Amino acid sequence: MKFDHLRIARPVSELERSSGMYCRGLGLKKVGEFSDHDGFSGCMLGRDDLSWHLEFTVCHSHPILPSPSQEDLLVLYIPDKIDWHNACARMDDAGFSRLGSFNPYWNNNGVTFVDVDGYRVVLHNAAWGSP
Repeated sequence: MKFDHLRIARPVSELERSSGMYCRGLGLKKVGEFSDHDGFSGCMLGRDDLSWHLEFTVCHSHPILPSPSQEDLLVLYIPDKIDWHNACARMDDAGFSRLGSFNPYWNNNGVTFVDVDGYRVVLHNAAWGSP
């Protein structure tokens, strides 16, 4: 079986605020959106060079409260140290908060950020597959 794309879907409390944070913090752009489709509105964020994108949704008729745990992580690997430092600064500027990771592994060579809904993003300063 072959997969050619990955979508990570998350309910959010404020669609514009969340999408703005992720666009500014991770350098993503809006690649799609929909409004009041069967009671849902949402947007997809990604980039042309990625094989994945994030989808944020709100349900107008039955609001769903985001309920991420401490271990629900979006982990992004950034091997270049300067790129990693710049990415961390963009996350700070975009309004994410830094916090220590529940799993101490991610505190080694990484920084954990949390958004306004409690979703966590780890920027890991290593290449995928390295220990």
